[in-house]
Amino acid sequence: MTQNALGVEFTRRLSENPKTAEERAAVLANPGFGHYFTDHTAVIDFTVDAEGNGGWSNARIEPYGPIPMDPAAAVLHYGQEIFEGLKAYRHADGSVWTFRPEANARRFNKSAKRLALPELPAEAFVESLRQLVSVDKDWVPAEEGESLYLRPFMIATEAFLGVRPAREVSYRVIASPAGNYFGGELKPVSIWLSENYARAGHGGTGEAKCGGNYAASLAAQIEAEENGCKQVLFLDPTNDNAVDELGGMNVFFVFTDGTLVTPALNGNILHGVTRDSVLQLASDRGLTVQERKITIDEWRKATADGTLAEVFACGTAAVITPIGELKTKEGSLVTPPLPEDSVAMSIREQLLGIQTGTVEDLHGWLTQLA
Repeated sequence: MTQNALGVEFTRRLSENPKTAEERAAVLANPGFGHYFTDHTAVIDFTVDAEGNGGWSNARIEPYGPIPMDPAAAVLHYGQEIFEGLKAYRHADGSVWTFRPEANARRFNKSAKRLALPELPAEAFVESLRQLVSVDKDWVPAEEGESLYLRPFMIATEAFLGVRPAREVSYRVIASPAGNYFGGELKPVSIWLSENYARAGHGGTGEAKCGGNYAASLAAQIEAEENGCKQVLFLDPTNDNAVDELGGMNVFFVFTDGTLVTPALNGNILHGVTRDSVLQLASDRGLTVQERKITIDEWRKATADGTLAEVFACGTAAVITPIGELKTKEGSLVTPPLPEDSVAMSIREQLLGIQTGTVEDLHGWLTQLA
């Protein structure tokens, strides 16, 4: 993998059959989330021998399409894979920017280390985003609340059935135009308390962003949907039923005394980039911020005595979503209606403003891609 002044040098083989402007416009009129994909993908190969000689090479942009893979590829048998999620936003002048990609690169490498995959240089991670967006810039939506969702991922492609870290790996980035994650007008959602399933365990892969964690959440997600809920909440039964996180989002609590609380990172909880940004913006505005254990019993008590003002979830895809109700087998915990000056919606507006270029970026979080 050769270097240039920007970091990593990519070759380009562009699609001979890209979507027409009319086809692209039809997609962008109602993109949904994760249904449609741009014309290209970024790829970097990793290969080493038994002595560890080799590394990353052949960085390239190529047409989006199926991945040729041997049936014995390690990812298919041992789940050796990780991924990330971040967004590209079109600003008023037509330029395209992303939000805190270096933080995603750090988390990607933290996940890689846990899954015994090779770490990718941060400059290669960021440059892969820049290269893909530069060729598929026309896919970035311009409507309010819309973005181009970027999905970097790494899979073990070596054909080998022995249980050891793979020596052949593929890093790729795909992109998908995205509308509102939950669709339509932003309203408080109902979530389901999972009491039969756990998302992660101590010493496991909970803080890694790997597919196995999400696969483990799907049975509980089905249970949530059967009970009329959008998401599922997981607890830690070994720690006083402490709140961990939702199936794919971090959770926050706002108390009437102005305290903002989120579960402390404990090895089970994903190090959310949006989570970290919310903590920073809350501190900037003078809120008392606490990262600590919060149990389901404390949640029940604070709901009953009126000291719990707001509950919200956050993540890259949905940004910030207020939680109106926690449904359990014993009944519901209902959060009061959001006030006009709610912490959740105020921080959401500020965060989206930074991302889209309408609010000053005081922390240097934005990186231009195109």
